[in-house]
Amino acid sequence: MNYYNYFSEIEELFIRRRGRNLLLSPLDWALIESWQEREVPLHIILCGIEKIFDGVDGQTDRKRTVKSLLYCKEEIEAQYAGWLERQVGKNGNKKVESSESKVPSQKPPESNLFSDDAVAAHLEKVSLELKLAKDKTEGDLQMTLGKVLSHLTKLREKAHPAENLENSLEKLDAMIDESLLRNFETETLKGEIEKQIAAYKNKMEREVYRRTFDLMLLKRLREQSEIPCLSLFYL
Repeated sequence: MNYYNYFSEIEELFIRRRGRNLLLSPLDWALIESWQEREVPLHIILCGIEKIFDGVDGQTDRKRTVKSLLYCKEEIEAQYAGWLERQVGKNGNKKVESSESKVPSQKPPESNLFSDDAVAAHLEKVSLELKLAKDKTEGDLQMTLGKVLSHLTKLREKAHPAENLENSLEKLDAMIDESLLRNFETETLKGEIEKQIAAYKNKMEREVYRRTFDLMLLKRLREQSEIPCLSLFYL
């Protein structure tokens, strides 16, 4: 499954099951990207989404609604863990090579994912990386990174509910994205990305294509500038 279909199929299913034209948030897209980087099979994610919506649709009172992919995360992670165990059995108890075995450490269990220690470590890490990036740039972008660093310092002074903190980090990420787009010549990158996804353009809904294109452009700009993403789903 290629990079583009992975994102578009997840979004298309979520929007169809949601029953409204509700676009995914930056947090949802970060979550999809984390699954893609960990090589979580697409069919597991789609099955997890279907199961959550089936459960909600089956409720008589219908008090709960699924507004975010985050609502489906626990079910998807559980199905992925079960899938990994089944692969071990199929391979005669040999260790299954997965994305978790390719990185120094696994993400902590759901209950500890946004623990105070994990969040503090994440904020310290991105602050250090952001400072290094700031020292390598100048002008408007340098000023923007300085403002973001100042906000991060204040956020690190005390603990915040994960949802509130994520909202703040999303706004800071948006500040960085806007500055990157203002200060970098993007026509060459846009041309490269258009060529990369030309074969998929007619297979994707216009909005899904646009969001995929924008996501890839901003990701390339951050990589060139060595600027980290601040979202909690990168901890």
